[in-house]
Amino acid sequence: MLDIKFIKENKDIVKAAAEKKHIKIDIDHLIEIDDKRRKMITQFEKDKAEQNIASDQIARITDESERKHLITKTKMLKEVVAISEAELKEIIKEWQYLMVRVPNIPDMSVPEGETDADNKEIKRWGEIREFDFEPKNHIELMQNLDMVDFERGSKIHGFRGYFLKNDGALLSWAVWNYAQEFFLKKNFEPFIAPSIVKKDFFYGTGHLPNDAEDLFKTQDEDYLSGTAEVPMMAYHSDEIFKKEDLPKRYLAFSPCFRREAGSYGKDTKGLFRVNEFFKFEQLILCEASHEKSVEFHEEITKNIEEFMESLGLPYRRLAICAGDLKASQVKSYDTDLWIPSEKKYREIGSASYYHDFQTRRFNTRYDDNGKKLYVYSLNCTAVPTPRALIALVENNQNKDGSINIPEALKKYIGKDIIKK
Repeated sequence: MLDIKFIKENKDIVKAAAEKKHIKIDIDHLIEIDDKRRKMITQFEKDKAEQNIASDQIARITDESERKHLITKTKMLKEVVAISEAELKEIIKEWQYLMVRVPNIPDMSVPEGETDADNKEIKRWGEIREFDFEPKNHIELMQNLDMVDFERGSKIHGFRGYFLKNDGALLSWAVWNYAQEFFLKKNFEPFIAPSIVKKDFFYGTGHLPNDAEDLFKTQDEDYLSGTAEVPMMAYHSDEIFKKEDLPKRYLAFSPCFRREAGSYGKDTKGLFRVNEFFKFEQLILCEASHEKSVEFHEEITKNIEEFMESLGLPYRRLAICAGDLKASQVKSYDTDLWIPSEKKYREIGSASYYHDFQTRRFNTRYDDNGKKLYVYSLNCTAVPTPRALIALVENNQNKDGSINIPEALKKYIGKDIIKK
């Protein structure tokens, strides 16, 4: 969330940011509501103070007629305060509704564009393998090797359900164990994060209200998180760091849940778009510095790319265009892996930075020589499963349907090849 003072002092910049992100928001109306809110707060506090003074005087007055007059006045003031309070609550509700919809300011390097079709490719790595046979998709490969059971998965979970089994389960565990070893060498603290998170924290990260349809809600009005970003950002809510304690660098593992609302008809089969999965997430909290944000953003992006390189998986990096950028983001990259059966790249992770857009909502600050500043936040996927298995099995398949194990995973799965 942007600071209302910043919005009022930089109205044209905020309007331009919303226009660049193709987000409709009436900034002038927000400013009018804020002015009205401030005036109403001032009047409410004045009326409340007058009511309190009158109430205190009643106990000290001995003259009965004067006392009755003051009691009547106090009742009238109480009614005025009650009406003012109700009106103030309504104006604050409208103000909050508008404030959470004001988008963050995108970096100047973010490319113009309206949809994901306008995202800009800025890097490719790895040679696309030339097969001397028609490559199978991951569904056929894994079913033939008894690595996955979609039929029973659908029976138990419903649409998009699955069981990983035998070498499918072992391969997933191998990826987790290798990811833990790989990323902890990058100076991260390891966490296992909860998936059930209070609703307010989804507003904090910006996943609400925009992603409401894609979230699972519990009967207690909490939500199941689709990424460890949410609980890890909430971890330090309402806390103040010492400047020397920054940056905070976390590697968090968690189950993740997404309804995949709006994607019906897309990837209806297989492991690419499922309702529940597992993910390692990189998260950094740093001092309020744009230069540091850019530096860390490149670092965490490089981390996921080096991880994919160590597995021999061809990938590309996309700079997300303004129209595809989330309201909360300053800048974002996607990392896409090559999927042979589809003859195209598919997303495996994203890296984003937010400045203080999230931490202002979480009230996460640090002390800089007595001045309290909001920390800046960044996050990036480390690796998601089972999605990562798609690229692993398809790029390493053999003509007979067996799958070679990348060198980096062999010690974790205990074999060189998966075959019947």
